[in-house]
Amino acid sequence: MPVRCTFQGVRVARILIVDDETSMQEFLEILLQREGHDVVACGSAEQAILAIEGDEFDLVISDLRMPGMSGLELLEHIQDNAPETTVILITAHGTTESAIEAMRYGAYDYLTKPCSIDEIRLVVSKALEKRELCSENERLRRQIREQTSLPSVVGRSRQMQDVFALVRQVAPSKTNVLITGESGTGKELVARAVHKLSDRKDNAYVAINCGAIPENLLESELFGHMRGSFTGATSDKQGLFEIADKGTLFLDEIGEMPLNLQVKLLRAIQERIFRRVGGTNDIRVNVRIVCSTNRSLENEVREGRFREDLFYRLNVIEVELPALRDRPEDVAQLIHSFVQRFANEQDKRVTGLSAEAIEILEGYAFPGNVRELENIIERAVTLARSEEIGTEQLPGTVFSESQNPLVRAIPEEGMDLEETLAQYEASLIRAALERTDGVKKRAAALLGVSFRSFRYRLEKLGLE
Repeated sequence: MPVRCTFQGVRVARILIVDDETSMQEFLEILLQREGHDVVACGSAEQAILAIEGDEFDLVISDLRMPGMSGLELLEHIQDNAPETTVILITAHGTTESAIEAMRYGAYDYLTKPCSIDEIRLVVSKALEKRELCSENERLRRQIREQTSLPSVVGRSRQMQDVFALVRQVAPSKTNVLITGESGTGKELVARAVHKLSDRKDNAYVAINCGAIPENLLESELFGHMRGSFTGATSDKQGLFEIADKGTLFLDEIGEMPLNLQVKLLRAIQERIFRRVGGTNDIRVNVRIVCSTNRSLENEVREGRFREDLFYRLNVIEVELPALRDRPEDVAQLIHSFVQRFANEQDKRVTGLSAEAIEILEGYAFPGNVRELENIIERAVTLARSEEIGTEQLPGTVFSESQNPLVRAIPEEGMDLEETLAQYEASLIRAALERTDGVKKRAAALLGVSFRSFRYRLEKLGLE
């Protein structure tokens, strides 16, 4: 709640005065109104609570000792229900210690009766100045969060920042988006973010997993059907294309879609027209398509399992999500996010993981990516017996992986060690040559080998 404007160089705010002495109410009200502030006065903390519940105030100036509820109790209520509001307490001689104690509980400052005009002006000005500074800092923090994150997507690594920037750039457009990455990397979260950041955000977001629905039902799910078009079609049914009209249709795992349906999907995307199963009327829609896959669609095209024309229609903008093992700097932030969520869901006082537990998870390869980490943290919060989660709540798999992270680098079907080492050696040599602008002697020195050995390796690897 920002301080609203300035009046004769003074920050103007909405101020609530709370004092059981009518003369003090009137004195402060007249003084602060002359300064240009919008002032409301009441005679008790109980009345103040009613005023705060029905309005917003930048500043509350309250007497400390009043009949009924005290100023300290009012301060506690404000902190619980309107924490953005600044509080100044007024105290008589002999109760200064109580005012200082109140500051420890969150009051900004206190005034001692009798208050001079200059003293009131100074304390109020300083309080509003601090309030304005806090509001500006929060605005800047919010702006930074919005620029470096997506709704429900966490990550401060360079890879994820690149993803966030790309999504924010393409989301407002009408362009189709293809999200690629391993299972569990958060492709659907990114799809939802594309929708939420677009001008379609107020219309439907509809998702379907193309690999989870039998082939004979998938066409009906996408395009709908007419009554009697097949056994069990007892009534007309809208398809997801119709439901998503003017919104976003997310086709999860598009690489699983059968070839015969790919033809119909291509026409629906190109022409924005389709027919229900068993129907004769064309239905026109305005749908943005967002797809995801954990496969290489280029390979699927080469193998004849995915139509090339559909691939190019879908792959206008590709958003590639990195595996979690490639961005270990995001693990701690993800842990914090998941702990907060599951602690709230389970109503448990769990604040986080021990340093040792975090270190173990940061060294784990996460074959299941973010989804696996999410499951690990949900399990840990469920089993937690204290506010801090220790290593005993982590599953045994993370310990073996963290002790030998190279285990995940070896494919299940095995590998050709010599070929892999040769490829790695060649990539290092190319990088060294690029770093030294092609000067071979400098590249050899950079790699710590003799020039003669470097020339031999170039020839052996066919890099001459």
